[in-house]
This record gives sequence, structure tokens and C-alpha cells, in this order.
Amino acid sequence: MDVVVARGTGEPGWLGSVVGDPLYGMLQDRLPVSTSAYSVDYPADYTFNVGSGTSDLVSHLTAQVAACPNQEFILVGYSQGAAVVHAALGTGAVTWYPGRVQLPDYLGDHVASILLFGDPMRAIGWTVPGGWLGKTGNWCTGGDPVCGAGVNSASHVTYGGSFVAAANFAADRI
Repeated sequence: MDVVVARGTGEPGWLGSVVGDPLYGMLQDRLPVSTSAYSVDYPADYTFNVGSGTSDLVSHLTAQVAACPNQEFILVGYSQGAAVVHAALGTGAVTWYPGRVQLPDYLGDHVASILLFGDPMRAIGWTVPGGWLGKTGNWCTGGDPVCGAGVNSASHVTYGGSFVAAANFAADRI
């Protein structure tokens, strides 16, 4: 299982210190299969270059499946990274990003689950396209203004309490 993580804006760490790094540790403990991880290569800054993130995400999945036809993936997106995942899946609200690359249909069977945290599309009422709904878990901490109607910006970096549920969600879909 390859855990592919698109980190949030300005988030430090290999996979991202707020969600990706600690969540990957939890997934390693909970999943009944061997795991690897990949950090989506995109700026994750205030230029919001989501298109380059989708290009890297899709290129990575395509190359991995070409090298190992049985490869499966867990896609993880936090904050701006959730927008990257949405754009790669074809969520209407983010299909306008320049350079956006959509995941080819044949790769859909290789995606076991999608885990989204602090998802800005949630705040505007968008979800992943219908075919992805059963594979998608979406967590928004109470008070988070990025994914909900909250006013507590500090809550946007408090997702640790969601990791057990997210890891169990992913494990149930393998």
C-alpha cells in the first residue's frame, strides 16, 4: 500500500507535520499490509499551485502502477493538499486550476481509500465525485474555519484526534 500525501499550505515535514507524518505512523500500525509513502511534490504555499500537485500525484500513481500492476494507494490531503486530491479526482469546484491533471479512470481501481483533513471544499459544500464517495473519509475539527463555519484558526492544526478513525477507515477498505 502506497500512502500518497499532499500536505497543507506551509506545512513542514516529509509528509507534513500536522497530518501526513503522524497519520502515516498510525497507518503503518493499523494496516494489514506493507506500506510505503510518497510526498506529493508541489509548492504548498500561497501561490496555490494546485495544478502542479495534481500533475505530480497522477504521475506518481501512473509510474507505480506501471512498475507494479497490483499496487494500491491511499490518497491523503490536508487543507490545500485536500484541494490537490479533489482536483485530481475531478471535483467540479477545483477543475479550473491551471495545469490540473485528472486521474485516469483505469487508476481508480488502485485507490483503496481517500483521507481528507481540513478540506476547504467541504466548507463550500463540495464533495468528491460520486464514484469516490464510498472510498472517502473527510474530517473537519470543530471550529476550523477552513473546512467549516468555525472561527478558531488554531483548530485547523488539531487533527491528531481523527487519526485512529482515519486509519480504521482505510484499513476497512483494503
